Amino acid sequence: MKVHHGLHVIEKYLSDQRKLKLKDFEPQFENIFKRIKKFKEIRRDTKILEVGTGVGWFPILCKKQEIDCEGLDICPEFVDYAYVFGRMNGIEPNIKLANIEDEEIGLSQYDIIIALSTFEHVEYWHKGLQKIYDALKPGGLFYFYSTNRFGLRQVEFNMPFYSWLPNKWRYRIRVARQGEEIMKLGIDFNQFNHFQLKRFFKKLGYEKVLDMFDIIEPNNLIYKQWWKNIALKLGKKWKIVKMFGLIFSHGTTFICIKSLKTS
Repeated sequence: MKVHHGLHVIEKYLSDQRKLKLKDFEPQFENIFKRIKKFKEIRRDTKILEVGTGVGWFPILCKKQEIDCEGLDICPEFVDYAYVFGRMNGIEPNIKLANIEDEEIGLSQYDIIIALSTFEHVEYWHKGLQKIYDALKPGGLFYFYSTNRFGLRQVEFNMPFYSWLPNKWRYRIRVARQGEEIMKLGIDFNQFNHFQLKRFFKKLGYEKVLDMFDIIEPNNLIYKQWWKNIALKLGKKWKIVKMFGLIFSHGTTFICIKSLKTS
């Protein structure tokens, strides 16, 4: 994908985001940090990169805690608003306009890399995930959240079983409803499934590839619902429940840890 300026498709999203305050994002931020800290210590000298910052709440909250977090996003309007949002809260974030498919993010640069609801929108996702693996230091951690093709609920588009459709069908529906601009920014090029991603992460070379049942504790749900609590507890005990959960969960959640050994 290329960087595009002045697209109308992001106007509604931004108008909704402008209604939110930084404190509205704090519970999600704290839960993500709790999950990461289960596997890796976060200190003030920990170097973090977020791929796909949106309105920038994650790098802003990192800086508020005096943690070094860089960010990149492909949307100029998101990057511009992230700086406005940061300054509204007395913080100057470090966010760059860039596409992970093309941007050079270096080798062995970061302790932690985050991608939240990003890679469904990355057309050449294999390339982007390879860059992230290469940019992690030995022992580095990648926190990944994205779509799940067979999820019983999804937010990309309000249509029953939308995510189950072949890619070309989904693209045609979105263009028909939202115009050609959606293919420049906002389209979900990819609807992943857990097993597809797990295979790819292992192929990249991660030493550990952990799923949501490894990562999430019942008291560490971002959106707390009683049935999710029960499902997590049962999935940690019974393989059949875990399998069902991984296939039909709302999204795909992974923590991938790179080996300390260098090749």
